[in-house]
Amino acid sequence: MNYYFTYFIAAIGLFSFSAFFALFGVYAERKISAFIQDRLGPTETGKYGSLQTLADILKMLQKELIVPAAADRWLFMLAPAVIFIAVYLGFAALPWAPGLIPSKTNIGLYYIFAIISIETLGILMAGWGSNNKYSILGAMRSAAQIISYEIPAGFAIISVVMIAQTLDLQVISAQQGILAAEKIKFAGFWDVSQIGGLFSWNVFRAPHLLIAFVIYFIASLAESNRAPFDIPEAESELVAGFHTEFTGIRFALVFLAEYSMMFLVSMIAVILFLGAWNTPLPNIGGVKLATWTTGVAWGILWVVLKTLGLVGVQMWIRWTLPACGLTSS
Repeated sequence: MNYYFTYFIAAIGLFSFSAFFALFGVYAERKISAFIQDRLGPTETGKYGSLQTLADILKMLQKELIVPAAADRWLFMLAPAVIFIAVYLGFAALPWAPGLIPSKTNIGLYYIFAIISIETLGILMAGWGSNNKYSILGAMRSAAQIISYEIPAGFAIISVVMIAQTLDLQVISAQQGILAAEKIKFAGFWDVSQIGGLFSWNVFRAPHLLIAFVIYFIASLAESNRAPFDIPEAESELVAGFHTEFTGIRFALVFLAEYSMMFLVSMIAVILFLGAWNTPLPNIGGVKLATWTTGVAWGILWVVLKTLGLVGVQMWIRWTLPACGLTSS
């Protein structure tokens, strides 16, 4: 009984985190875009407009759930749930700290990329079920784009797996910090297991992985339908893309899935390339900064900060690229 209760608490916790991050992410993106474009962004609801996104969500939840007369009713209603659940289930195998992982499995990396691929089916269901020409075009674009960019992303990931010799994300994380001690060494690379910090991360320990990291990050933008790969939702020609016809909670689920995917792909990048939950601080001489900043609480802090940093870069890229760039070419 305790076994199922633990998993229930983990599931509720991950869902709550996804919802909270979506609220925070939308607000942060509004403020970042406003700063880049020399505007103020939300200012009225709450201090510095901090409650504006919450107000928008509450309003959205009260909207009427409209099903177009010519739509395929079951596909149309199920699509948002399939899209969100596929992304949400990907969080199950992510390690948040030493010994803290919702569902430990030795094929965690394989599981994540298998389960989030189901999102493509949800997007196709949304486009086809809407019986809208803009929606089906957006859905087909999205499916083609995700399939295309999963190939370079897969090669980038395989380069890490070949060095780590495992698909277990918790083991890959441990290999990038002082917890591995002398147990794990990479032939031909620096032995920094006792130093820790930045130099034990994969992008520094095996410098050629820096190229793999850049490839993966670019592909992750396409996986999340973010600019300059936002052609599935191109407002200039598709109105809103595959979710044009959705209202209320159904639209909220699609939006929640998009921001959850942003966090998910960024956290995978952090785990594979940027030291996961390991501290960026090194042990130098008698100053054991890495040792002092290692543990469950510190691990959660480091992985969240690194992931939010990459999410911030995703937002930065979107609002600095011209609207007439790759999205309309």
